[in-house]
Amino acid sequence: MKNPQALDQLVESLRCLPGVGPKSALRMAYHLLQRDRPGADRLANSIQNALQIVSHCQLCNNLSEQSICSLCSSDNRDTSLLCVVEMPTDLMMLEQTHSFQGLYFVLMGRLSPLDGIGPKEIHLEKLIRRAKDGTVREVILATNYTVEGEATAHYINELLSARGLRVSRIARGLPMGGEIENVDSGTLAQAIMERRSL
Repeated sequence: MKNPQALDQLVESLRCLPGVGPKSALRMAYHLLQRDRPGADRLANSIQNALQIVSHCQLCNNLSEQSICSLCSSDNRDTSLLCVVEMPTDLMMLEQTHSFQGLYFVLMGRLSPLDGIGPKEIHLEKLIRRAKDGTVREVILATNYTVEGEATAHYINELLSARGLRVSRIARGLPMGGEIENVDSGTLAQAIMERRSL
């Protein structure tokens, strides 16, 4: 039996979401059409509204409704510190710690040549302009500790260090409340190598 064309189009559209395969997309489509048409309408309107209103902050590249986001325009932030993260979700996690009062730059990805993501796709020219604006004293690299995240951090370090900027990297090691016996050997080795005096 062949699905209606509009249903197939909806399923295909839902598959653009990360982690959503054909079966999940079909279940979502059936749910929206069969059980929650008002929810589907709200979803469609919210997506349309966000596409029209949300763009990138001119300074930090994060998603924002204004040309300069609320973090970048805040007088309570330390403009001498710039933390580079991969995605807006990383920025949100750092903000939840209440431990960083500087500014951010969101790459919107990480270097991944196999996926066709190079320096241009992660806005490195914009990052360099931001880092060299005369107020930034230190750039903190907070990319993920994956192969791509490490390559991205290394590449950015090379670019910014060559321009005379101080560059640091977030630490890694044992999680809070974690027990040594449950930690993988790579994390444990890194924690020993990056130990600090008390």
